[in-house]
Amino acid sequence: MILRLLIVILVFVLSYLSQRFWFKSLWRATERCVPWKRRVLRGLVVAALTLVILSFSERVVGRYWLPRVGVLQDVTALTQLWLFTSLFAFLLFGLVRLIETAWFKSKDLLTRTKPSGPADHNRRAFFRYAARTAAAIPLVAGIYGFASERFRFRVREVNVPLQDLPKGLDGLRIVQMSDIHAGDYMPIDELRRAVDMANNLRGHIAVITGDFVSNEHDPLDHCIAELSRLKAPLGIWGCNGNHEIYAKAEERSQALFQQHGMTLLRQENRQIEFNGAKFNLIGVDYQRDQMVAGPKMPMLYDANSLVRRDMPNILLSHNPNSFNRAAEMGIELSLAGHTHGGQVKFEILDKNITPARFITDFPAGLFDLPLSGSSVASNLKRSFLYVNRGLGTFALPARLGVEPEITLLTLRSV
Repeated sequence: MILRLLIVILVFVLSYLSQRFWFKSLWRATERCVPWKRRVLRGLVVAALTLVILSFSERVVGRYWLPRVGVLQDVTALTQLWLFTSLFAFLLFGLVRLIETAWFKSKDLLTRTKPSGPADHNRRAFFRYAARTAAAIPLVAGIYGFASERFRFRVREVNVPLQDLPKGLDGLRIVQMSDIHAGDYMPIDELRRAVDMANNLRGHIAVITGDFVSNEHDPLDHCIAELSRLKAPLGIWGCNGNHEIYAKAEERSQALFQQHGMTLLRQENRQIEFNGAKFNLIGVDYQRDQMVAGPKMPMLYDANSLVRRDMPNILLSHNPNSFNRAAEMGIELSLAGHTHGGQVKFEILDKNITPARFITDFPAGLFDLPLSGSSVASNLKRSFLYVNRGLGTFALPARLGVEPEITLLTLRSV
């Protein structure tokens, strides 16, 4: 709790310092303009600052001050984009200036001279341009991620090799969607396009692993109505995510699923038959961890009685951190979301760097662990987890290197 409070305070302080720095810089940049142009530009700076303050307060208070209609919705999203990218721009700018200061301080100590020669002036010019370039990188990248990658939906096809899979389940096709976050950054018409793409995959069963909306002001009714357009002969199933907790919508989501002929599982299971074989589908609410306030029980503490030993088990659990416990319980396949794949990913020295690594060992894709009761040495049986990269975005309305995903998983007997 103390660590979380310190992180929140640090974010608030850095956000304030970054906005203060950029808007003071913009204000000073207008000083050399002719009077009429200076008044116009400073009016725009004041308007932009007002938008930033209102947008930031929306996230803190949890209420909407800004309209979400037409082009104003994009303005709101761009304001939120600015809040994040300008913070990183400020940090990179400050880092380069810190390096510059350290460089010249160390030079002064070693040579007992002050930076005054042509070479020193050239170095200062280099650092000045380097600082500006560094600051521009997150701004340009954020705009690209907002305009280009945010709605570049990608279908990922994944084979899941399961030992002792009944013959009738070999080839079972599961369509998975997750983390819709319908609202500011996921318009219903884009969700409609994603549902059409999912239907083209002709899955036998469709699942949605939580986070239908971001908060209580988002259009949960419209989101679930759109998801009900999914077509699968074995039905459409789902589980709640952490944002259903924030939106106080866990019960409402379940009721809306039922209203539209779908099933949202909450600490429940159902046996489903396909090609003469059966599997056990389990769904649980969000398994709380350090990211969500409130009482924290052991992962899947109330799911033991839901596991079957006479048929394969498939678990819908929004939080991928429940996978370790699921493997211990003998669950053959877990389907999760939550991470968005980090939303931003870049590569350094053949290593993928993503913020999702801070919250889980399972950021995106297919993972496996020894299944309870099997030999670790011989790897005879494995438990699998697939983490969907999500469809929508949260907080930062952009994606970089992590395309929004619709997954087609096919069970294969090995």
